[in-house]
Order: sequence, then C-alpha cells, then structure tokens
Amino acid sequence: MTDRDVFLPVGAQPTLDQLVDQAVAAEELGYDRAWFPESWGRDVVTALAIAAERTDRIGLGTSIANVYSRSPALLGQTAATLQEASDGRFRLGFGPSGPLVVENWHGMDFGNPLRRTREAIEIARQVVSGETVSYDGEYFSLDGFRLRCDPPEPAPPIDTAGLGPKAVELAGRFADGWHAVNYTRDGIAERLEDLRRGVELGDRDRDDLRVTLSVSCCALEDGERARELVAQHIAFYIGGMGTFYRDNLARQGYDELAHDIHDAWQRGERDYATDRVRAELRDQMGAAGTPDEARTQLERFEAIDGVDAIYVSFPRGAEPDEIHETMIAMAP
Repeated sequence: MTDRDVFLPVGAQPTLDQLVDQAVAAEELGYDRAWFPESWGRDVVTALAIAAERTDRIGLGTSIANVYSRSPALLGQTAATLQEASDGRFRLGFGPSGPLVVENWHGMDFGNPLRRTREAIEIARQVVSGETVSYDGEYFSLDGFRLRCDPPEPAPPIDTAGLGPKAVELAGRFADGWHAVNYTRDGIAERLEDLRRGVELGDRDRDDLRVTLSVSCCALEDGERARELVAQHIAFYIGGMGTFYRDNLARQGYDELAHDIHDAWQRGERDYATDRVRAELRDQMGAAGTPDEARTQLERFEAIDGVDAIYVSFPRGAEPDEIHETMIAMAP
C-alpha cells in the first residue's frame, strides 16, 4: 500500500506556529510523514525541532535541504539531533538544488553536484553511525570528526532528490530513498529504471529504498479555484525556477511544451504560460478540483508501480485555510 505523506510549505505560512499546527493536523488526519522543505523562507531545522516536540507519531523529514549551505558533517549532526528530538521519526532528505539557488542565493560554486551529493551521503552516514570520520574526497576531506553524544538509534535514513538519469541512479546506488519532484504520471517510469540500475550497481535490495513522489494538490469546494492554483504553481516552477525543471519536463517527452512555458514565463507572459499548463499538463502533474475529483486524480499517482509514498504538496498561491481544506480532503 502506498503511504500518503504531506509536504508543508515552510516559508509561505504567516507564522511558525501556524506551520507547526499543520504538522499537528497532519498527524491527527493520519498522514504517514510530514516533509519540511527549505527554500528562501524559514530554516527547516528550527521548524522540524518544534514539530518534533508537538507531535508524537507522525514521521518527520527534510525535503529537500541542499548540500551547499550546510557541510556534510553538519548535516549528519543535524540528522542525529532531529532523530533524538523526534524519538526516531526522522528522515534526512537532501539534494544539490540548482545553480539559481546555490550560486545566486548562497554564493557557492555549483561545481559537480553529483559528486558533492555522493560525498555528503557518505560523510553524513559516517557521522550518524557514531564512528570517527575519516574521509578523503574530491570536495571534502575530514579526519578525526566524531559525535560527542551517543549516536542515534536507529540511524536516520538518508534520501536524496534528483531529476536527471545520473542523479536518480546515484540515489539508487547510495541513498535510502529517492524524492521525485515535478514528474508526470507517465514520465516517472524512465527514471525508475535509472533508480533500479543504481540499485544493481550498488548491489543493493530495491525493497530497502523508499521512492516518494511529490504531487501538487488542491481540493476545494470551489473546484475551479483549485485547478487554477495548481496550474499557476506548475507554470511557476517550469518557467521561473531556472532551467532544471524545464529540462526535466523536456526529458519526459514534453520538449516543445517545456520550452514554450519557460520562455513565455521569462518574457513576462505568465498568463500564457499558465494557459499551456492548464490545457496540456495540469492533470498529468497535479491533483486538483473538488475533493472527490482531486482524490480520484491522486489515486492515479498512487497506482504507479515503484512508488512507495506520495506526498501531498500545496500550490504556492494557496491560502492557509485552503491548505487546511486540502489536507482534510486528501487525508489517508
């Protein structure tokens, strides 16, 4: 059975208290896990620590902390601490993000994101094990680092996000899970093959990995408002968040459409870009409409072979009451 998680918009909520209230509500509604992203609003660690204190059962995780703004050793320390704070409910999710975020917002050289991600996995895993870290990599060389506190038990799993074939293969080879973001229902199949190839290269068991697919959801009594919010959200990510979401969509068989949406958005033709999503893409990438309509659409994503969990995410333009209405409608 496919787990149903929830993806909470850390930066977009009016207050930190309201954000944590959403995690509490997700627990009460029976969601398996609450994922907290980190972009350009509140930091994810503080929010997760408070959520861990106010909840008892729901799993918690980062989705997705980038591997540039924190060192791998600090990611390991953070994972160990949040695993302790949550009594063993934490998963560490991270990824390379993209040049727009890493270079423009964090002032770091993007370099080789695959190699950096692999080194971050290996170092963070050593840190949470409690062993003394000795590591000589292309980006990081560590010697003598060791947790002063007891290592977490169990060690928190480490998931990675990735869009391209090699990034997904890396997740299969080294990580404990893969976060799939901005995929169509049909387009994820090829990347799942890349994941399986990575599992084989790492001589691992596919059952040990958790594949989590993000789906933009909005379920409102005003079904047209819900559909419009999801269309605008998808258009923003393809058109306004650099080129990696555009290119990811192009690889899924939508090359012309992906470039048309991106280019129109960059020219300031936001309505046109949203129109293209509404006409050709929204129902392949999201679940939106009235509660009954949105739940039926979400079940199509849950039926994808190879997906272990769906996380219900919310369009960036949704108001807090619309997020809450959707969370109730889409609850397991």
